[in-house]
Amino acid sequence: MLIRELTWPALELAWHWPSTAITIAAVLAIAVAAHVLVRLGISRTLTQWEKRRDARAAQSHPKSSRGVRLATLDSGRTIQRTRAIAALLKSLWTFLLVLLVVLTVMATLGISLAPLLTSAGVGGLVLGIGAQSLVKDYLSGVFMVLEDQYGVGDQIKVGDITGTVEDVNLRITRLRDPSGLVWYIRNGEIVRVGNVSQGHSTGLIDIPVAYDADVAQVTEILQRVVAEVEADAALSSQLLEAPQLLGVESVSATTMTLRILIKTPPNQQYEPMRDIRERAMAALNAASVPGPNLVPGLVPGLIPQI
Repeated sequence: MLIRELTWPALELAWHWPSTAITIAAVLAIAVAAHVLVRLGISRTLTQWEKRRDARAAQSHPKSSRGVRLATLDSGRTIQRTRAIAALLKSLWTFLLVLLVVLTVMATLGISLAPLLTSAGVGGLVLGIGAQSLVKDYLSGVFMVLEDQYGVGDQIKVGDITGTVEDVNLRITRLRDPSGLVWYIRNGEIVRVGNVSQGHSTGLIDIPVAYDADVAQVTEILQRVVAEVEADAALSSQLLEAPQLLGVESVSATTMTLRILIKTPPNQQYEPMRDIRERAMAALNAASVPGPNLVPGLVPGLIPQI
């Protein structure tokens, strides 16, 4: 019996890539879409995170005006940090996307990338050696933002310079000291920084009286002053917590010093400190509490006749 073999003609499928112009246009369209979607995603994630952070802060603090101020202060500081991180991520994404698009377009045009990448590697090595301080500045700026060491509006101390932060970027920090002088400090040169504005500020009010004054009487008077401050809506609204009378802070041959502690929003402690100091001195004078002596052995409050 004769068996006939059936053969089928081979099917050859060939894919022809569109023209170079169409390829480049597609790459650019995809890059623009990816750029918009990623930036939009970062912005929406930040918005949702801020809402959840506000809700958690409102639950963690008492529902009072002081609790609301604490929640707002904590939330504002965290939001400032997250926005800085979001801006950093957007900039990094834009840089990487542009680099990828450029390399893809060059490959589409038939340009060999090997010599270019080799030259870029050598050039990057030379640039890295010659610009070590610049790289150090940028890396320090990145970690400064991520770690939330300070931000615009904070009062900080860098070395022997104390001032208010006016601008922060990845390379430099701009400060203005109390005399109005503007300082530009490279981030890579900041080894140690002190921040007096992060979270809250505290004020220490020292009240001096004669060293042999009645401690119980002075304590009672200052406790009444503290209670009056807490009951004063205008002054209490400037405080994050009720003032605390810490008691006797120091005793010398001529003076006994009592201390009051207050907590305020960042850099807002000076006016309440002045007000409380005036109230305390007025109350002590009204109660005839003797003031500190200038010379040991003199009767408190009396000035010798010369």
